[in-house]
Amino acid sequence: MMTITAEEVKKLRSLSGAPMMDCKKALAETNGDLDEAVNWLRKKGVETAGKRAGREVSEGRVVSYIHHNGKMGDMVEVNCEPDFVASTDQFEEFCKEISLQVAGMGATHVSRDEVAEDIVAKEKEVLSDQIDDSKPQEIQDKIVEGRLSKFFAEICLLEQPWIKDDSKTIEDYRAETVGVIGENIQIRRFVRFELGGED
Repeated sequence: MMTITAEEVKKLRSLSGAPMMDCKKALAETNGDLDEAVNWLRKKGVETAGKRAGREVSEGRVVSYIHHNGKMGDMVEVNCEPDFVASTDQFEEFCKEISLQVAGMGATHVSRDEVAEDIVAKEKEVLSDQIDDSKPQEIQDKIVEGRLSKFFAEICLLEQPWIKDDSKTIEDYRAETVGVIGENIQIRRFVRFELGGED
């Protein structure tokens, strides 16, 4: 069996933020390969998030951000499962990152489930009008669905690329954080304010 050093565990922990024991297990499972261990921890986080998705979340925090020019800001409510989670460094860091994301990327909804049906129908109509009618209907439908996904990725917070790491969506980041903390986290709602438009 391969020996995993404390230094390797520490390095993986600094990269992933995962607990020491999970880092040690990830390195053991991936024969000490750091990149593979990070991927292993990501998958574990997504699985943990899936298992805890149905649990009620009634605790949490309301966080806010005001841009340095005083013309833009937001308030975000992030819920968690037991109350002690709201006091952890990982949860507080997650809340702060989500608030920065809302301010910087201008989402209008948390998820696509919140987008009104008439808005989606109107967007589909606009997208359909942009497609060459000579293409087969099946191809047209696929093009519309692809462009609709891009539309949701612009307006839905969970589907946006994370501004700190655009290889992940906010939902990926949320799932990973759930995996690290081991308890459910949900972004419940937010409101964004902007005065006088962008500079």
